[in-house]
Amino acid sequence: MKKIVLASKNLDKVKEMRLVLKNLPLEILSLADFDNLPDAVEDGATFEDNALIKAKFFRENTGLACLADDSGLEVDALNGLPGVYSARFAGYHADDVTNNQKLLDELKKIGVNESAAAYRCALVFVDTDGTELLTEGKISGKIKTVAQGNGGFGYDPYFYIDDKRTMAQLPVDEKNKISHRGTALRKMILKLKEKFS
Repeated sequence: MKKIVLASKNLDKVKEMRLVLKNLPLEILSLADFDNLPDAVEDGATFEDNALIKAKFFRENTGLACLADDSGLEVDALNGLPGVYSARFAGYHADDVTNNQKLLDELKKIGVNESAAAYRCALVFVDTDGTELLTEGKISGKIKTVAQGNGGFGYDPYFYIDDKRTMAQLPVDEKNKISHRGTALRKMILKLKEKFS
């Protein structure tokens, strides 16, 4: 069975991705299965750039095919920020709490309580033979300054998919059906099935 590495140290993200990929004939590893891997330098200008950087970097460092995503939140009122800086919006060692606080602070500075927003995901698979596959996903919604829900991660408690519910209030299965990452993964599954069937 072919092994692929999910190029993420975010255990919540790995868990979500494994759930969606579980029916493929692949052994799915994560970066947590390897010791002392260096970090990839994500200095791309777009989500696609960063996903490709990570996929190539960890393929070279593990010797295995690699699936990497780069995803984040784009808030209209903040001119698309945090964008590619979503995971480190409040600094390189930021966590969900500090990133969310930075988001709220930035909205408060401009006197905004809600804004149109979108979650975006770029997913790149790089095989050991050099094959590269790319898929993307997006979900539009609103960012509001009132958090709801205890599920999900990242900006989910502030990302409203409709007038009443945030991503953090959705059961995992429902979230995976509509989320930016779920959409990109389903597209990738079709490409991987074609490649490995």
